[in-house]
Amino acid sequence: MENRTKDRWKEFSEFYNGKRVLLTGHTGFKGAWLSRMLIKAGAKVTGYSLQSPTDPALFEVAGLSGQMNSVIGDIRDLEHLKTVFHNTKPEIVFHLAAQPIVRDSYKDPVYTYETNVMGTVNLLECVRLTDSVRSFLNVTTDKVYENKEWEYGYRECDPLDGYDPYSNSKSCSELVTHSYAKSFFSGRGTAISTSRAGNVIGGGDFANDRIIPDCIRSAIKNQEIILRNPDSTRPYQHVLEPLAVYMTIAMKQYEDDSYQGYYNVGPDDKDCVTTGELTNLFCEAWGQGITWSAKPDDGPHEANFLKLDCSKIKRVFGWTPRYGVKEAVNKTVEWTREYLAGADMITVMDRQIGEFFH
Repeated sequence: MENRTKDRWKEFSEFYNGKRVLLTGHTGFKGAWLSRMLIKAGAKVTGYSLQSPTDPALFEVAGLSGQMNSVIGDIRDLEHLKTVFHNTKPEIVFHLAAQPIVRDSYKDPVYTYETNVMGTVNLLECVRLTDSVRSFLNVTTDKVYENKEWEYGYRECDPLDGYDPYSNSKSCSELVTHSYAKSFFSGRGTAISTSRAGNVIGGGDFANDRIIPDCIRSAIKNQEIILRNPDSTRPYQHVLEPLAVYMTIAMKQYEDDSYQGYYNVGPDDKDCVTTGELTNLFCEAWGQGITWSAKPDDGPHEANFLKLDCSKIKRVFGWTPRYGVKEAVNKTVEWTREYLAGADMITVMDRQIGEFFH
């Protein structure tokens, strides 16, 4: 596995060097990490996104705006998006921009659907009108599947039908992508894929209503961590795991469009843990006697059990997860401690990227 991972970064550096890449959602948590990986691989990166969604934000903390062409814009604004595509003529497009929080989607479902569905329509329309694009990847979520709360991992061929407005809007985003692929891109030389990722954790996630950022905020204040659903099971993985897969899909389908399709990316079964188990790992890594307790808040419906079957991506790309969930938590705590100590965070990010691949 170690040699294969090392070879993959060499492959990325050779392939992405000099490529024009457009990335939506670059100011978000995953978008900031992916921006840095693409920059390190030598790509000419343009980001298109709203201002950073949190304060603090990884994109700002790492000073990434000075390392790329960062365009602040709303993916609901088709005309602005068209202008950016016309000016930058991207060869590869990653679509990460979204309203990503389940509970926020209950508070503002219209905005969630406008962003996650019509934003995808707008982006695919720009790809359709831009001859330079050879590879497009729409990043969705493990929550796109009709969740039957069963113990099996969902496969790419299982029915899509997210329950809440966030999950459902991402199911719709998948369907929009499938329709555009069949209607406009067949035989055109532009490969189209979607990737359905599990829950990610890693340094620099400052979002609300996510378990590890909530744990960190409580730990910094030396307060007990409060869990809403300690028995909920999710496929947790380090943020670099899916990002490496996204870069792989976009690269491989650029070179050979037979790779286009739908791909799950999540941890192995042993790393699908309950929220309580994940929080135990965090408390162990953080130390200082931090503890947690359960306090249900009678909030809106959230899935209790969710797992992905990732056998397809393992078979097609020879992919194996690099880190287990315990290592993912440890890496997150390590990043956070250095951030709190005032370290240069671009150096920390680069070191963690290097450790992941080498």
